[in-house]
Amino acid sequence: MSMPDNLDDLRHIEGFPIGEDEDLHALSDPPHYTAYPNPHIAAFIEQWGRPYDEATDDYRREPYVSDVSEGKNDPIYNAHSYHTKVPYKAIVPFIEHYTEPGDVVFDGFCGTGMTGVAAQMVGRRVILCDLSPAATFIAYNYNTPVDVAAFEREAKRILQEVEAECGWMYETNHPSPSQGEGPGVRVKGRINYTVWSDVFLCPYCHHEIVFWDAAVDQAVGKVRDTFPCPGCAAAVTKRALTRATERVWDSALGREIERARQVPVLINYSVGKQRYEKKPDAADLALIRRIEESEIPYWYPTYKMMFRDGKWGDQWREGAHRDITHSHHFYLKRSLWTQATYANAAKKNSRLLVLLTAISSSLASKLTRYNMGRRGNGPRSGTLYVPSLIAEPNVLQVVSSKLRDIKQMSAAAKVNFAVITTQSNGELRNIPDGSVDYVFTDPPFGDNLVYAELNFLTEAWLRTFTNDRPEAIISTTQKKDLEDYRQLMLGCFSEAYRILKPGRWITVEFHNSKASVWNAIQESLSRAGFVIAQVVVLDKRQGSYNQVSAPGAVKNDLVINAYKPRAGFSARFLSQAGRGLEAEFVRQHLEQLPVAANVERTQEMLYSKYLAYYVQHGYTIAYNGEQFYQALPQWGLEERDGYWFAGEAQANEYETRKAKRSRPRGKVARRQPVLFISDEKSARQWLWNLLETPHTYDEIYTAFVKALQTPEDEMPELKALLEEGFVRTNGQWKRPDTLTREELEHKRRERLLHQFGEYLETARAGQRLKEVRKEALVAGFTEAYRASRFQDILTVGRKLDRRLLESSPDLRDFIEIAEAKVDTQ
Repeated sequence: MSMPDNLDDLRHIEGFPIGEDEDLHALSDPPHYTAYPNPHIAAFIEQWGRPYDEATDDYRREPYVSDVSEGKNDPIYNAHSYHTKVPYKAIVPFIEHYTEPGDVVFDGFCGTGMTGVAAQMVGRRVILCDLSPAATFIAYNYNTPVDVAAFEREAKRILQEVEAECGWMYETNHPSPSQGEGPGVRVKGRINYTVWSDVFLCPYCHHEIVFWDAAVDQAVGKVRDTFPCPGCAAAVTKRALTRATERVWDSALGREIERARQVPVLINYSVGKQRYEKKPDAADLALIRRIEESEIPYWYPTYKMMFRDGKWGDQWREGAHRDITHSHHFYLKRSLWTQATYANAAKKNSRLLVLLTAISSSLASKLTRYNMGRRGNGPRSGTLYVPSLIAEPNVLQVVSSKLRDIKQMSAAAKVNFAVITTQSNGELRNIPDGSVDYVFTDPPFGDNLVYAELNFLTEAWLRTFTNDRPEAIISTTQKKDLEDYRQLMLGCFSEAYRILKPGRWITVEFHNSKASVWNAIQESLSRAGFVIAQVVVLDKRQGSYNQVSAPGAVKNDLVINAYKPRAGFSARFLSQAGRGLEAEFVRQHLEQLPVAANVERTQEMLYSKYLAYYVQHGYTIAYNGEQFYQALPQWGLEERDGYWFAGEAQANEYETRKAKRSRPRGKVARRQPVLFISDEKSARQWLWNLLETPHTYDEIYTAFVKALQTPEDEMPELKALLEEGFVRTNGQWKRPDTLTREELEHKRRERLLHQFGEYLETARAGQRLKEVRKEALVAGFTEAYRASRFQDILTVGRKLDRRLLESSPDLRDFIEIAEAKVDTQ
């Protein structure tokens, strides 16, 4: 299919990349891949998608929670590096669970396209989107079929050309006579890699210190923290030293520059199959001088290292390596020359550039650290850091080695089941409403990584760059704080909600999050319209998931499963402003949950879900907690073991499954998943799970302390929590019966409202609220909202600590809606 001659009709779409039209066209392979917003997606969906008809739609799924295989040692997964990747083998079970063969899957933060690989492995169609041209280019190579034999032949032909032109740069003399040769006869060795060392100046005598010679203990392969200056013998540390510099001519910039002085200190080379190491000799140094004094005859990237409005980035800071101001400064001359030669030879076949992107920043730049002779020279992940000991590889060998991996990567896609677009997923106007069957995505997580900066070197070789304005991150350079991140993620999830069919699911995998960032993700999903049905934490050691209700700062991967409500329900909800639909809302939610002992089925979690959904929409709250709990059985819902079900049939299914899971007599029954305790709500849920069987206070306390994380608010002592929600008989605490539970809940609510009244008086007096009980705030806000006392919510909300609000989306919901209500009164 032909490309559009003029990209102006697409340029206004959010996230349109930075680059010349000629370069964007050169990378693209329409209709399956474009390095700009793909205009062929609607046709792809029209050809392969199945229209949604609620009258005949019988789709039903529970959240997927099962064991998972990581698959990070898979050769396809490892073919091309990237900053974060979810193994495709871990995605396959989700796709198989939520979809049928032929369904359309979407990933808006596709990275290298592992969701696409997973989808195509099981016969699904897939739409892949990313803001980064580097990411979508790699995803294209993973997900679009290629004649592997022809690809290999062409790659080897180009490598032979580059070898013929650049092979001399990687020759070195073998200093020992070769076996069978006469004395003094020398043979040529093939350089595998050269170690370069920083040179520093002693702060006392200003003697030059070659870091390798002074600081490295080569016998044990370690760097000493303290080492003597070879000039004055003073004990020094690397931190106390200043870099030695030299002035050189930069022909690309047309001027002389000052750069950090680095010298070659070790050459690892091979003669035949035997490896050797040596210190660079006079011939080696002469070779390096010859390379340095020569002009590279081909184009290479010389882009300035400025990221936004002339400022340096978060991952690359001015002064950290002050001599590196442009992209070509990240490369030693020999590596740059060889890569430029390869890029020139491959320019007529853009797919062959994937061999270059696989090494340009990870293996063939100054970012590559020497690993003290152990396997695995490579960069420090997640940053643009130039080490003091650089391992400069033989680029020809690295590309040749990568060819074996890329062949397996290229063979992964068997048919054209993927379409790939380069744009922000905060604006997907080229994807029709309700056309996608499932969304799986792994979004950026706060300020951990700045992808636009980390992709800079790779994109420099592609001559096309990320438009970072809609990049969903927290960044000092980009002037994006937590609120900006929340709004950007809301835009992305809102678009995912729009293109997803009603009743279908989104799965969000989320890594090592701070509590505030986790809450921003959860809040953005809910505000977009999704209802979160299950949050689990991935146990990487066991390869399994554990249920979690309030993760806080969980140091594992979180997996969020959420669904888009049915179209008919959403329409009635909107037209009736939620009035009289409380029972239907709860029933629909229960039908989406696993028929199991699930924390989401407890009355407290159901009420929280009801509150959040209604408050976010600005609808009237007809029930307080007590009234809601009493209404559950009146709505025809069934309770078993403290968990609620959509009706008798679902409750009976729970009992049947429960019986099947029971172990033979004499064996210990499997315990409920352990919940992380980060606030009062999660503590009460944790206690409810634990006290399915009676426990003594000492037993409870020991287990409670193990599960407790740093509380986000002023949480009552364990004894007070037990007295407020449980009963004690014969020295043991246990769950109360229904009537006792209602009585305890009534007393607890009165105490919470009384406490909120005290907060309100304090706030009215103009004092800050430093130590507060979050549950008292929720109870008080709920009553004030129901009584239209929106000013009371604002009075208290404006005196709360900002950090509490960042970690409490439910409180933020009340405050933001109250602000809107007050403004319209």
